[in-house]
Amino acid sequence: MHDPRIDQLARQLVRYSTQTQKGENVLIELFDVPEEVGIALVREVRAVKATPFINIQQAKISREMAMGATEEQYAILSKNAMHQMKSVDCYIAIRGSHNVNELSDVPSKNMQMIASKMRPVLNERINKTRWCVLRWPHPSMAQSAGMSTAAFEDFYFRVCLLDYAKLKKGMDALAKLMTEAKDVHIMGPGTDLRFSIADIPGIACGGSHNIPDGECFTAPVKDSVEGVISYNAPSIYQGIAFDNVKLEFSKGKIVKATANNTKAINKIFDTDPGARYIGEFAIGFNPEIKEPMRDILFDEKIAGSFHFTPGQAYEVADNGNRSSVHWDLVNIQRPEYGGGEIRFDGQVIRRNGQFLPKALQVLNY
Repeated sequence: MHDPRIDQLARQLVRYSTQTQKGENVLIELFDVPEEVGIALVREVRAVKATPFINIQQAKISREMAMGATEEQYAILSKNAMHQMKSVDCYIAIRGSHNVNELSDVPSKNMQMIASKMRPVLNERINKTRWCVLRWPHPSMAQSAGMSTAAFEDFYFRVCLLDYAKLKKGMDALAKLMTEAKDVHIMGPGTDLRFSIADIPGIACGGSHNIPDGECFTAPVKDSVEGVISYNAPSIYQGIAFDNVKLEFSKGKIVKATANNTKAINKIFDTDPGARYIGEFAIGFNPEIKEPMRDILFDEKIAGSFHFTPGQAYEVADNGNRSSVHWDLVNIQRPEYGGGEIRFDGQVIRRNGQFLPKALQVLNY
């Protein structure tokens, strides 16, 4: 039986998230998701009199390609993908791989090479198209979230179909505070971090690029980061699971990185010079997302969290850092995770996961 929530989600992605208009070209990229999802999106794109294009991807095939990847091969793939991306106005991607560790045994040098070759395509998508990306629920995600498959599906649609417009006033107020602030001080267990965000804009995200959504982001002045941060949310990057990540900074650069797999994390940060600098600082506030599940599109929006991202900066909030890495590592500051504070120019903006300024309190979970 067809789930009508799939049609609701397709409608939201086409009409709200990407605001697809008559006559536009829309690239839909599907990774291991049910056919009915693609069908619903194609129909919705056509309903607004736009033209759909489809790429179908499968994780097991992608792994096989990556295992024997060559620079010449991915130079051609990158060129072709760039031509396709430049031909469209909107991009919608849904990823539903059943094994988050599918790429864990691909040699790290292959993953780094692929990332470097495909990064220009990603930058083109981020900066030149209207785009939205999301996951698709499956049993391994439910397992990571500690839920039954049925309960996770209900959670997924509740989160993805959230009325983001209700958060707009608070998000805009937080983005304004970020834009006007100069200095940030973050404190918490194992964390004492200072940096500048002067003259870099704050950007509110409410369902227009990521689903689920619920964050405001900016970037630190590249060489301003000083101190230490201990991330308390588990993460997966390049198919490898990381826990207990701790980074130390001097003049903006990661000078020491440790984790449950210290060797692997330093290989990632040695990918290129920009990988050891921060490209994004963001505050998450989706009221429906409370616990980490090793899925960054969910985890970076956790209520009472922030993420501090090694690697590539976004051009809309640019500190000049360039890298093939962009790794959203998350710290949760709610009391059950040890608490903590975020201060802008000495003023406490959020304490123990709760916003204090009246204009921001609509964002509290």
